[in-house]
Amino acid sequence: MAEDSIAVVDLERCQPDRCNYECKNYCPPNRTGKECITLRGEDADEGGPDQVHISEEICLGETCGICVEKCPFDAIEIINLPQELQDDPAHRYGENAFALYGLPVPQEGQVTGILGPNGSGKTTAVRILAGELEPNLGEFADPPGWDEVLDRYRGTELQDYLGDVRDGDVTVARKPQYVDKIPDRFDGKTAELLEPTDERGVLDDLLARLDIEHVLDQDIDSLSGGELQRVALVASLAREADFYFLDEITPYLDISQRVTVARLLQEMAEEEDRSLLVVEHDLAILDLVADNLHIAYGEPGAYGVITSPKSVRNGINEYLRGYLDNENMRIRPDAIEFEEHAPRTASNADVLVEYPDLRKSYGEGEFSLDVEGGQIRENEVLGVVGPNGIGKSTFAKLLAGRLESDEGELDSRLEISYKPQYIEIDQPMRVDAFLSSLTDDFGTSYWNTEIAQPLQLDRIMEQNLTDLSGGERQRVAIAACLSKSADLYLLDEPSAYLDVEQRVRATRAIRRYAEMQDATVLVIDHDTYMIDLVSDRLMVFGGEPAVHGHAGEPKGMREGMNDFLANLDITFRRDENVGRPRINKPGSQLDRQQKNDGEYYYT
Repeated sequence: MAEDSIAVVDLERCQPDRCNYECKNYCPPNRTGKECITLRGEDADEGGPDQVHISEEICLGETCGICVEKCPFDAIEIINLPQELQDDPAHRYGENAFALYGLPVPQEGQVTGILGPNGSGKTTAVRILAGELEPNLGEFADPPGWDEVLDRYRGTELQDYLGDVRDGDVTVARKPQYVDKIPDRFDGKTAELLEPTDERGVLDDLLARLDIEHVLDQDIDSLSGGELQRVALVASLAREADFYFLDEITPYLDISQRVTVARLLQEMAEEEDRSLLVVEHDLAILDLVADNLHIAYGEPGAYGVITSPKSVRNGINEYLRGYLDNENMRIRPDAIEFEEHAPRTASNADVLVEYPDLRKSYGEGEFSLDVEGGQIRENEVLGVVGPNGIGKSTFAKLLAGRLESDEGELDSRLEISYKPQYIEIDQPMRVDAFLSSLTDDFGTSYWNTEIAQPLQLDRIMEQNLTDLSGGERQRVAIAACLSKSADLYLLDEPSAYLDVEQRVRATRAIRRYAEMQDATVLVIDHDTYMIDLVSDRLMVFGGEPAVHGHAGEPKGMREGMNDFLANLDITFRRDENVGRPRINKPGSQLDRQQKNDGEYYYT
């Protein structure tokens, strides 16, 4: 194979007991007597048939690709690497396994951001920087020692840092990506989890800043997703460390909480000279929090490339355009475009459901919700926005029949398809079997084109539901919701754990499904751009979180978005080059001007 190509075999997808080794039998070098595709040897534990591995020295590369086409389980990738990759990888997990090129550079007194798709090596890079994984420079069969690694990075900004890693002089605090798994690993009161982390003596201040003092006496398994996210942040930031790694700081947080976290991280970097590395998919928050930015790109699960640092604004814009200027590299065939449409006018479609004033209370002294009576119209997408703990999910559960209202009755004749905020999957079945059980359209041309392809389900169809990552579960849950026949589709926080491209694809899939199927959809989310792109009208929730919520009747997008952001005292502007929403610095001239004009988002 050419030096700029790699072969990857996904051993989770390779199922030799269900095929006839088509890859091996049809391989042109194999048919001439060479040993290009061979067997790895019988699995000693399972006693099953042999999986395959591919000799990259013999393989003809992507120009052949016969094994890729012949594999019935899509388990093989032959990929031509970009010619710009002159060096060997920083790390490769093994033959026919994932390879990472490049590493981010932590900077004292700065927040370094990483932006890229899931599966592109961001976690591998952080494991190396944290000293959990020793880089092998691609020599997985005979890994080099630290002296050779340091020689490779001699003269770069990473040399001193990796030297400290080698010597054990780097302490790391990490916030995990999937905070909803914390209750599976810790059983007890929140205070019992947090108190041992207070190595800097700042626990009380962090709890106050993030407004979660009230959860200290609660059991971890009783916390909401937003509370778990803030607890995880506090547990990480309270530690005394040289390097803080924060993997996705926004899932389950409302926009006000996201801005608070961003400001907190910036203060840690600037005032305490801390080094922070943040992986984030909310572009507005990444723009606000990061001082510099690395782009991650490649083929998810096959190889990843971490670029040299860029300015945040240019880096995000290059990523969206799909072309990296300094690297002279196209990383995506099409640009991710942010529509700069004027706010949509409210439609005058027929009414699907007219609901009266509603009230739901969880008991004396507990949270209560009041909902103004309103209408949900046929063939519209109704966006729902508001702070956490204000009753949005309660309203969805009332509509879905999961809760009964204390006052006011809802039409129980409606067929509802509901994707809850927290996805719990414990069924030991494959993705394709699960989805096919929901609809007669599974596998049809329409279902593949409008649901499976936009949500990128093809490569996970044969995986078990219980083995899916958070982002994969989210995409399957969205597909499951849209696959059912219903009068109303309710999706609660569909953007959680999706990367930028997946969010755009999911948003367009939901919007297109509504238009093509004349479907009525209600979407609850904290990603402001997602809500703007998908919605026809907006329902705004306000009140006092965890105490009392109030939902106004649905209104037009301009009025609704301005009401929502005015309550939060946050204004957005549009980037002049790509049109993406950017948060204005509080108190800036543009912030003050937009507030005076009453235009908090549409400028």
